[in-house]
Amino acid sequence: MDFTVIQDHPDLLVYVDQLQKKNAESLSFYPKQVFEREKEKGRLFLGLLNGQPCGYIYVGAQGTTVKCHQVCIQYDARLRMYGAALVSALETYAAEGNATSVSLRCGFDIDANKFWKALGYEVVAIVDGGVRRMRKINVWRKQLLPELFETIGVEPAVGKTNSSVWRKNKKTGLITGFNRGKVLQQYKSIIVSDKL
Repeated sequence: MDFTVIQDHPDLLVYVDQLQKKNAESLSFYPKQVFEREKEKGRLFLGLLNGQPCGYIYVGAQGTTVKCHQVCIQYDARLRMYGAALVSALETYAAEGNATSVSLRCGFDIDANKFWKALGYEVVAIVDGGVRRMRKINVWRKQLLPELFETIGVEPAVGKTNSSVWRKNKKTGLITGFNRGKVLQQYKSIIVSDKL
């Protein structure tokens, strides 16, 4: 099979937007306008398998740590090392910009955690995710250059999401898709303390 990673393709934006929507439960959501802007900045990489798009990676700005915002391979091309080839392009991009590490966030219930571990990434922190999915987020990092002090990794969080409280309260009107800021934080504190 012929696999290449490119940054310019006539179907890049349409493909990325469609693949993101198909995998919405596993990925953060970014509006199409974000991808348009990031394409211009050279932060979108498209994987082509036999000349056809099969996945993409969206990376952050150059700095000491480059963030991987999204990586997605279409379902029929998974488990064949194409994702690893996209991550290799990310690591090359980061190294060319003199970054010392790459970091990313991955929901604890997603199979991709095994993928990141297999590529040599370590969980350096576990943070709370949003109120809809109520899941933990594993923060993965890979050092590209030797560190002065060794990173102390932690075991990745594992589990399942539970949207039942969100769905119930969305029906009652207690929470809506428009709640943001303090209202959303208050709602989250109620859920976490089991007051509902």
